[in-house]
Amino acid sequence: MHIVVCIKQVPDTAEVRIDPERGTLIREGVPSILNPLDAYAVEGAVALTERNGGTATALCMGPPQAEAALREAIARGCDRAILLTDRAFAGADTWSTSYALACAVRKLGDVDLVFCGKQAIDGDTAQVGPGLAVHLGWPQATYVRRIIEATDEAVAVERLTDWGNETLRVGLPAVLTVLKDLNFPRLPSLVSQMQARRCPVERWGAGDIDGDAAQFGLDGSPTRVVKVFTPPVRGACVVWQGEPQKTAAKLIETLRREALI
Repeated sequence: MHIVVCIKQVPDTAEVRIDPERGTLIREGVPSILNPLDAYAVEGAVALTERNGGTATALCMGPPQAEAALREAIARGCDRAILLTDRAFAGADTWSTSYALACAVRKLGDVDLVFCGKQAIDGDTAQVGPGLAVHLGWPQATYVRRIIEATDEAVAVERLTDWGNETLRVGLPAVLTVLKDLNFPRLPSLVSQMQARRCPVERWGAGDIDGDAAQFGLDGSPTRVVKVFTPPVRGACVVWQGEPQKTAAKLIETLRREALI
């Protein structure tokens, strides 16, 4: 079984800055880390290959420094690492990103399963995994919290929904996006980290993945950030204390006066 796990390098800070002209993240001067939710996807892929046999390939799209995230994935057990890096990919939205990743998966050619974290902590859209499945034309299962069984033909999973848990059997090849509930990611040992530093990381550009150049990067992104601004400060809250019945009556009177009820 060949499993691809898609990861992302994200800013290690809550103080994310946005380029007001392009509407994209400013990464200069900001430390970066492996997207925390992707660690569960890496562990899920590696554990499945250890249990059923096969290989796990880490795939990332980003600037050259994103190689560090791929080396962490190798230290956590992945067998191979591929970085999609090219100026043509710059400014990609979730649709364009998932398209480029899908092109890379097709180039690999023998992929049975793709793991993704539920979402990235910088964008919080949870769109790349489902978009990847759409571009590939593969079935998908999102918000996966448990792998029940995996064979060469299908994978049975338990996923979290708004109304409870749902059990699905998904034919392979397929795409899964996973939750924290799936596992407890292993910590890379010092030896594995040293080995990862020596492992080669393949770099593929736009010309290596046989995609439509018009669908890469900012030019291929159908969505745009048209405005970035700081929300206005809300008014101060009012705290009423006293008897519950009197306080409730005062609240109703205030809401009626403000025409809110």
